[in-house]
Amino acid sequence: MARRPDDPLLLVEAESFARKLPYHPHKLTLVFAAMRQFRDAVREAGRPVHYRQVETFAEGLAAHFEAHPDDHLVTTAPQADGARKRIESLVAEAGGTVEFVPDERFCCSPDQFDEWAGEGGYRHEEFYRFMRRETGYLMEGGEPVGGEWNYDDQNRETPPDDWEPADPPSFEYGETVHETAAWARETFAGGYDDPPYGGDWADPEPFRWPVTRRQAVRALDHFVTHRLAEFGPYQDAMRGEEWAMSHSLLSTSLNLGLLLPEEVIERAIEAYENGSAPLNSVEGFVRQVLGWREFLRHVYRREMPDLATANQLDADAALPELYWTGDTDMACLSDVVDGVRKRGYSHHIERLMILANFGLIYGVEPAQLNRWFHAGYVDAFHWVTTPNVVEMGLYGAGVFATKPYASSANYVDKMSDYCSGCPYYKTKTTGEGACPFNALYWDFLDRNEDALRSNHRMGLMYSHVDNKSDEEWTAIRDRADEIRAMAREGEL
Repeated sequence: MARRPDDPLLLVEAESFARKLPYHPHKLTLVFAAMRQFRDAVREAGRPVHYRQVETFAEGLAAHFEAHPDDHLVTTAPQADGARKRIESLVAEAGGTVEFVPDERFCCSPDQFDEWAGEGGYRHEEFYRFMRRETGYLMEGGEPVGGEWNYDDQNRETPPDDWEPADPPSFEYGETVHETAAWARETFAGGYDDPPYGGDWADPEPFRWPVTRRQAVRALDHFVTHRLAEFGPYQDAMRGEEWAMSHSLLSTSLNLGLLLPEEVIERAIEAYENGSAPLNSVEGFVRQVLGWREFLRHVYRREMPDLATANQLDADAALPELYWTGDTDMACLSDVVDGVRKRGYSHHIERLMILANFGLIYGVEPAQLNRWFHAGYVDAFHWVTTPNVVEMGLYGAGVFATKPYASSANYVDKMSDYCSGCPYYKTKTTGEGACPFNALYWDFLDRNEDALRSNHRMGLMYSHVDNKSDEEWTAIRDRADEIRAMAREGEL
């Protein structure tokens, strides 16, 4: 837009696209309200906007080129070749032409990543260091500021009982947002909130995400001023009463393009340089934006379409209905699912070590859990969820994950306060009331032994497997079967 300030703008609202999945109502509100607010802001600035509200993208493009047959479209390159070819095909069928330009929502270009990756495997830590060197962020004289590339060992603390994070930012919305929210709930009723996806729907909490550039900048200011300093040490911690902890809550703004990664990174680094945030917090945040986000985008680009259906462990269980309903006595799983239902959000460790971990050891088919994440999260797009869920969460492809992130109740108890209020016993593996994470964890290692035992990062786990007696294994397998039956019947 900035490079072509006088060119007309075409925006297409395609309702059929919003019906591809049973999307959370807050996600629909976010995307459509941001589009409509952007339309209005551009028009107020004096730039022509063609705004098509249609059933399909094909209809919108056909209508536009019928009215403007000489137009040439310029748009950002999609995240996968399949999407690019689809756009080219739709535009050609409508009688137009299209040109793709680099996506400014990212720092690393495809050519840059491909030159780094070559034909070898992907290693996030190596890529992250490459990007630090390329950009100069948190670098000094060719070396990382502080002498270390990352400060993970300082970022795994649990907060004291009397700790309270700053409240998340809030925004005042005008008529456009309120009307869009009501329209989305009515137009797409029967999606996320109705059977078979969740039964009776309790209305979500009020919508709370930035939908304009001004609001996104306010969200960034709020994070840097009030939350960044404590983000690092507690970024892996979970508390039932603190859904946001000290996380940035900027992913929706970055993914929509309301904020650019460079400005977000540079604001965080500025906070370190002026002494208002410690290095471990700033480096941890920079790693998420400059490292992980960029890394996943390019892994998705290079590995699709195979990545979407990858399933190297041959997991075939159906996604339990509790992911839609939150109806389970497991305190951790119930609370995190409830947060997704209410807000379309949970932070990264809840996604990986509660939701994906349970799906992994339960044996959920990766594509099914990916679909749920894509539908339920306000910040989810296919390029985000697919490598995060299919690969990182469910160890589906083996393209960059070096081990499955499977754990028992020990991890949940260490990093959260869930176990203290849960009717299941965190220390029991079998028998009545035993935490489902425990039996499922050992059963996962048992049934995937052929695929996992040779992995050098799994050696300690399999040494514990070898120490269990036949009697213990019979009890574990019986308990795991019982848990799956309970989940299928909605009685877990």
